[in-house]
Order: sequence, then C-alpha cells, then structure tokens
Amino acid sequence: MEKTFIFGHKNPDTDSITSSLVMENLEKKLGNGEAKAYRLGKINKETEYVLNYFKVQAPEILENLEEKSNVILVDHNNFSESAEGIAKANILKVVDHHCIANFETSSPLFYIAEPVGCTETILYELYMMNKVEIEPKIAGLMLSAIISDTLLFKSPTCTKKDEEVAKELAKIANVDIESYGMEMLKAGTDLNEFTPEELINLDSKESEAGSAKVQVAQVNTACIEEVLKDKEKIENAINNFIKTNGRNLFVFAVTDIINSNSQIIALGDRTDIVEKAFNVTLKDNMAFLPGVVSRKKQIIPVLKENA
Repeated sequence: MEKTFIFGHKNPDTDSITSSLVMENLEKKLGNGEAKAYRLGKINKETEYVLNYFKVQAPEILENLEEKSNVILVDHNNFSESAEGIAKANILKVVDHHCIANFETSSPLFYIAEPVGCTETILYELYMMNKVEIEPKIAGLMLSAIISDTLLFKSPTCTKKDEEVAKELAKIANVDIESYGMEMLKAGTDLNEFTPEELINLDSKESEAGSAKVQVAQVNTACIEEVLKDKEKIENAINNFIKTNGRNLFVFAVTDIINSNSQIIALGDRTDIVEKAFNVTLKDNMAFLPGVVSRKKQIIPVLKENA
C-alpha cells in the first residue's frame, strides 16, 4: 500500500493540526496503515497547549509533495492554502467545513463538506458512520478543535451540531468544557515571543474581493491593547507583506476572546473596501468592530460583498 499524506492548510491552527492526527487515526482503524499526518507550518501556542495536555506528538513538517502522491486534505480545499505541488497530487479524500474554492481533481474522490463550525464535527460523524470507537485522547483533540474554531461556542460559525458533538467528546475525554476550554484559549493568547512578521502570519488567509487581492490575518487575545503596543512595527511588517506578495488589501484582526470584539488594522490601496463593508472610517489605519470574531463568516464574506 502506498503512503498517504494527510494535512491541513498552511499557517495551521488547532483544527488543522488535530484533524490531520484524527484523520490518520481513523484511516488506520479502517485499514490504511500507511496513512500519516503532516503539517504545513509552525505549531501555535494554543495547539501546543492541546498536544501537551493530551500527550500527543505534533505531526512532522511536510517538506516535499512528490507528483502523484496520495493525499487527504482536512480543514481546507483551496490549493493556494495547501502544499506545494498539490495540483499534481492524487487527492483521495477531503474533509472540510469551508466553501469550495480553486479546487479541481482529475479523478473521482471522497469529498465531505458541511456548514459547521469545525472539521472535527464532521470527523466525529465519520467515526460514527464507520462504527469506529473514539479513544479518550482522540476525543480530547477533537473537542479542543471545536472549542478553538467556535471560540467556546461564541462564534457565529458555531452550530447546534458542534455543541452536541463537543458535549459527547467531553464525556469521552473526561474534561470539563468550560474550564478546559478557557485555559486552552488563554494559552493561545500568549503572543509575546512572536516578531511582527510572525504575528501577521500566525493565522493568515489569502482571498479575493472583486478584483482586489486580499490577505486577512487574525490573532486572539485577552487584551487588544497589549497586542497593538507595537502597532508601528506590525504595520511595517504588513506593508512589506503587501509589497512582496502583491496584495491590494491586508486586514489584521485582533480579536478579544473575552468580550467578543475585534480591532482591525487595514492597509493597502483598497482600504475603501473595509470602510464600505463595515460602515466605518479608518482612523490611523484602524477600526473597532463590535461583535466581530469570525474571519470566515463576519470578515471575508463582508469584504467580498462590498468590493
């Protein structure tokens, strides 16, 4: 049996990393012993907390993806967010909760995507469908991703199904959702060791709004002011990114996980899109967005609609 590479998107978050590990576990239980989880970037603080808590080793970095390699994509489908060489790979499966974009294959495949808050919610269903038992450690990884992607069920991306699955997983993992979830989210807000360049790339996605090439980055925090104390350096990093990567707009969202608000920095030659989309006037390149916590549902779609 040929090796199968399993991985999530670039700049991986907790869902991307844990879904790779969980999918590896499921594949092996279903008989694919050559399936192996990988990652396309550095592990963030939140994910590090999760892996340490459940005593799970991080996936290896995927350096090269050879032509015709067998792959399974989790938590993404957009080729621009995937591994180099993905267009020539043999994509066997996709498990995702994002819109389908820039995706094409030469052969039929197993593809499941649902409008839920987290990929792990879909993976839970796959375990149930295949009558595969979920071990406590695996349940812990799955629960952590749901908490992360839904901001402990506060994000508008969260569905009833996410909450129901999370409760079942918490029983298996034997953890208290509220106390564990808050500690996990707080662990992800420790951003002090990151340079401005690293900060704007921790969780950053490429998109388009009309003819504008857009980059939207997001970090979570318990104190917006603490993150923006080096605002000038962050703006320099953003401007360098815009110049190097040919973006018309870069939106950097600093999200307060306690109060469910975001402060954004918007730079580029199409900041008018931001002002129109959120009905704001940028002051010192910034705007405060009350109640906005989801890039997928409250930022990127709104930018696209108002380009």
